[in-house]
Formats: sequence, C-alpha cells, structure tokens
Amino acid sequence: MSYSLQLYTLRNAISEDLPGTIKRVADIGYTQVEPYNFVATAKELGAALKENGLTAPSGHAPLMSQDQDEIFTAAKELGISTVIDPFLPAEHWQKAEDIQATAEKLNQAASKGAGYGIRVGYHNHAWELESIIDGRTALEYFESLLDPELVLEVDTYWVAVGGQDPVDILAKLGDRVKFIHIKDGPLTRDNKAQQPAGQGKVPVMDVIAAATSLEVGVVEFDDYAGDIFDGIAQSLAFLNSNTAAEGANA
Repeated sequence: MSYSLQLYTLRNAISEDLPGTIKRVADIGYTQVEPYNFVATAKELGAALKENGLTAPSGHAPLMSQDQDEIFTAAKELGISTVIDPFLPAEHWQKAEDIQATAEKLNQAASKGAGYGIRVGYHNHAWELESIIDGRTALEYFESLLDPELVLEVDTYWVAVGGQDPVDILAKLGDRVKFIHIKDGPLTRDNKAQQPAGQGKVPVMDVIAAATSLEVGVVEFDDYAGDIFDGIAQSLAFLNSNTAAEGANA
C-alpha cells in the first residue's frame, strides 16, 4: 500500500517556509505528497520535491474555474499524473441537472488532460453524500455520468460526516476510486477535532481494504488542535504498522 500526504494539511507551514516544510515531510518518512495550488508554487515546489526524493502522483487544482492548460502544464512539470478537482460547493449537488452540468465540465477537462498524458479526478466533501438524487447519493449519481477514464478520490471522513458508511460507498463506487483521503476524528464538522489515523471513529483499515482499486491513500487533516507535524507522523506510523501487520497475516 502506498501512502501520500495532502500538503494542504501543512498550508500554514508552507506559507512560511516551503522548502523546510517539504524536508520535514520527508524526514517523517513520507515518500509522496499531494500538492494543492501547485500552479503558483510549481518552481519552488518542484525543486523541494526533487531535493528530498519525494514524488507527487496526484495534485489538487480547480479545473472547473481556472485555466486548464496552465494547470496541466504545471502538473506535467511536477510529475503529477492525476489532477483532482478538490471542491464544488453544496449548491451544485442538489439537482440532477446541475450534477449533469458538472459531470460534463469534468469530462471535457479529462479530454483536455489526456492530451497532456494526465488523468482527471474529483474529490468530495460531505454534501455530495447528504444530497439524494433518484434514490442514491449525489456522488453515486455523479459517478454514473463520468467518462470511463475519470477517477474519484473519496474523502472517506467526509463520507461519514455526510451520513454514509464509507466502506459501503467505496464498494458501490468500485474501480472508479483510485485515491482516498485518510483522516480520522469524531465525525463532526469541527475540523480542529480531527485526529491522527486510528484514534477516532473511522475504521481506517477497513476503509482502505474496501477500496479495491486503490493506488494511493492520502493522509489529510483539514485542521488539527495539536502539533500538525506530530499528527501526520502519528498517522503514518499507524498506517505503516497496520499495513505491515496485515501483510504478515496474509
């Protein structure tokens, strides 16, 4: 199992010292990261990743609101092979026709991305699970409208906050899910209450096992009350030890 870190987790540290923050991530033991806002930071970020032996298999960028050619060009420079649109507000997920329009935009982005050799995906929050369209969650309805080459990055914590069982949702979405966000906590919207993996209410290893076509599990905190570097270290230690234990028992 391959683990990465969503760099939005460290946004405050990155704004103060990008190279130093990337070095700390590598020192903790991460070998992969998931950048955000990478068009603006491509040159500095690329140098820091190279210097610390890190790769970025995926990255977040607002494909439906910013210049796609600029995004795909920066992604290619950074070695990002999957660009994931990270966010579309709740009002876009309440009606079938709005979801159809979003799917069409993302399908078009995927077609353009293919010209750069880059795959396109989408990352959910809670509202795609809270909204029900024709008897299923808006996320499931959305998935049914996507072209085959598109992928999903399922934020498993927000699935649970949205009132759904992440294990069940991952089973329903099947091979479309190539990435997940791994986070833990009390399953509330209080981001500061989020916890390292294995310390909250998410059955983290069961969730990972349910994503049968998973390529990368991405650790993320939306926020954290403690020392964030300690938090990401605890998450990685939990994942590595449990992955090793499962491997030994296989």
